[in-house]
Amino acid sequence: MRTWKLITVVAVSALASLLVALAILNLSLGNKSIDSRLQRQYSVASPEFERIMDAVLTSEVVDGNRVNALVNGNEIFPAMLDAIRSAEKTITLETYIYWSGTVGREFTHALSERAKQGVKVKVLLDWFGSNLDEDLIDEMRASSIEIRRYNPPRWYSLHQMNHRTHKRLLVVDGRVGFIGGAGLADKWSGDAQDPDHWRDTHFRVEGPVVTQIQSAFIDNWLQTTGEVLYGIDYLPRLEPIGDQRVQIFSSAPAGGSKSMQLMYLIPITSAETSIDLSAAYFLPDEVALATMVAALKRGVRIRIIMPGPHMDEAVVTHASRAKWGALLREGAELYQYQPTMFHCKVMVVDALWTSVGSTNFDSRSFSINDEANMNIHDASFARAQVAVFENDLKHSTRVTLKEWQNRTWWQRTLDAAATTLDSQL
Repeated sequence: MRTWKLITVVAVSALASLLVALAILNLSLGNKSIDSRLQRQYSVASPEFERIMDAVLTSEVVDGNRVNALVNGNEIFPAMLDAIRSAEKTITLETYIYWSGTVGREFTHALSERAKQGVKVKVLLDWFGSNLDEDLIDEMRASSIEIRRYNPPRWYSLHQMNHRTHKRLLVVDGRVGFIGGAGLADKWSGDAQDPDHWRDTHFRVEGPVVTQIQSAFIDNWLQTTGEVLYGIDYLPRLEPIGDQRVQIFSSAPAGGSKSMQLMYLIPITSAETSIDLSAAYFLPDEVALATMVAALKRGVRIRIIMPGPHMDEAVVTHASRAKWGALLREGAELYQYQPTMFHCKVMVVDALWTSVGSTNFDSRSFSINDEANMNIHDASFARAQVAVFENDLKHSTRVTLKEWQNRTWWQRTLDAAATTLDSQL
C-alpha cells in the first residue's frame, strides 16, 4: 500500500511539474525582445530610411504596385468575394478568424464553387481563432479544398499551444492579394453602423509585391503541411501595375530580423512631424512607450485612436489605460472610438509612410503571434489614410490628462492588475 501511495504522489508531482512547465513555456514571450530605445538616425523622408527598413527587416521594398483601401465590410467582403469568384488557377487563404454565419457561409460557397471548377484552393485556419461548423468544413473538403489547422494541440508540441497565426491573407492566382485586420465573420459586415458591425479597414493589392504576400502564406503552409508551393500558378511573374513602393513584412516568435516590434520602432524613432496610429489593442511595453515619449519631446504630434465603450476585451482597456499617463503628460492625443468596436491596425508616419496589417500594438503581436503587415512608401496613399483617420476622429472622444488622473481608486486598481496580463492580451 505504501508503495502505491508513493507512486501516486510521485506521479501527481510529476504531472503538476509538467503542467507548470507547459504553462510557463506557453506564457513566455519567446526569444529576447528589444530592451533599449533606438537612437534616431534618419527621417522617414530620407532615402536612407527605406534602405534601412529593407536591410534590417530583410524584406525588399518593391516598386510598381497598386494598393486600394477597403473601408468596412460593405467594401471588404464584396472585393474579396469578387476576386475569389474570378480565380482561374489558385486561391490561398490564411486567417485567424473564420466563423460560421452569413459571411462564413458565403465565403465557403464561393471557395467551393471555384474548387469544383478545378481551381487549387488551400485554406489555413488558426486552430484557436477559427470556429466553423462541420457542415462548412465538409463542404470544402467535398469540393477538393485542402483545409488545414495551424498549430493544433499535440502531445509533443503542447509547449507551443500559445503560438498562433494571426495573419489575414488572401491571394488569387498569385496576382491579387488582400491583407489587413478583418476576419471572416458577421461582426465585420456592414458599415460600422452600430455596435454589432465593427469598424475596420482591409487592403486590396496588385503588382510585384503580391509575391511577398504569397510567400507569407507559403511559409506557414509549409510549416503546417510539409508541402512546398512553388509553381507559376502560385508565383507567376508579375509586371508593374502602379507606382507605389511596397514591402510585406511577416513576423514570427523567432524574433531577430523577424521582429514586428522592430518594424514599428524604427519609423516611430524616425518620425519628424506626426504619427497617426489606429490601434485596436494598444498595449505598449516600456521600450515602445519610451520611444513614443522621445518622439513627443522632439515635437512629433502623436494621435492614437482606440476602442471606446464597445471594446470586445474589457481587460485590454484596463491594461492599456494604466499606460496612458506618460503619453498624456507629453501632449499625446488619445481618442476612443464611440459607435462600435474599433478594430483598425494602421500607422501613418509624417504623412509619408504607412503600415497596415494584422498586427496589434501589443506584446502578443510583437512576440508570440505570426503576423503580416504591409508597408507603403507613398505620400499620396499616406495622405488618404490620414483623411480616413481624421474621419474616425469625428466619431471619437478625446481622453484628457485630467480625466486620466481623476480615475477612481477602484479603476486604478483594476488598471494596475490588468497589466500583469500584458503578454497575453
